[in-house]
Amino acid sequence: MTNYNYPLQLGDNALILAQRLGEWCGHGPVLEQDIALTNIALDLLGQARLLLSYAGELEGRGRSEDDLAYFRDAKDYRNVLLVEQPNTDWAYTIARQFFFDTYNYYHWQGLLQSKDERLAQIAEKAIKEITYHLRYSSEWMIRLGDGTDISREKIQMAVDDLWMYTGELTTPNTLEEEAAREGTGPDLNALRPQWEAKVREVLQEATLQVPAAKWMQSGGKDGRHTEHLGYILAEMQHVQRTYPNLEW
Repeated sequence: MTNYNYPLQLGDNALILAQRLGEWCGHGPVLEQDIALTNIALDLLGQARLLLSYAGELEGRGRSEDDLAYFRDAKDYRNVLLVEQPNTDWAYTIARQFFFDTYNYYHWQGLLQSKDERLAQIAEKAIKEITYHLRYSSEWMIRLGDGTDISREKIQMAVDDLWMYTGELTTPNTLEEEAAREGTGPDLNALRPQWEAKVREVLQEATLQVPAAKWMQSGGKDGRHTEHLGYILAEMQHVQRTYPNLEW
């Protein structure tokens, strides 16, 4: 049986990134992009619901998707550090999205072959959305990198600053190693060259430099987070924690 922490970890990635993108609602640079990011956030939220619901079923303690979203502390979340990083500006938002979308695309391609039928079914639905997400963020990387001097400077700065959070995406923890052995999830070590090749391809077309830094931040998958996650959860969980089980 699939370890319930596996879909939980995947759901946390989608949920926290959805929250970050949701912060752009009503604040996008133009209406079209405001709507686009909101729709991507809704896609991720839908994926999070499916994954957290499944995690709750596997856990067998009667916890729903809402319980897992609203009544866990930061140390219990297993999302990668990248998705909790601040929006900062449009360039940082796009660079963060591109790095994650590239990983997410190849990861969910692998989950299409999962021996866990439920995960394979979720993957079949999610991959259509994630394919669009990757195309969207890739096009924006190229647009900013090969645009004006200012846009290129800003997106290069975002790439450089966020690069140290990308290693965690394709570095498996114990849970992911177990999933790969059992055929539940893809082998992240085998996925890494695909991620690197796609990132280099897009950065080259965008006339951007691949950062030379080798040292990477990690810990999110094991519950060690930056201070940013606490602020996200404080906002996201406030109403439910203040008025538990409130019905509208």
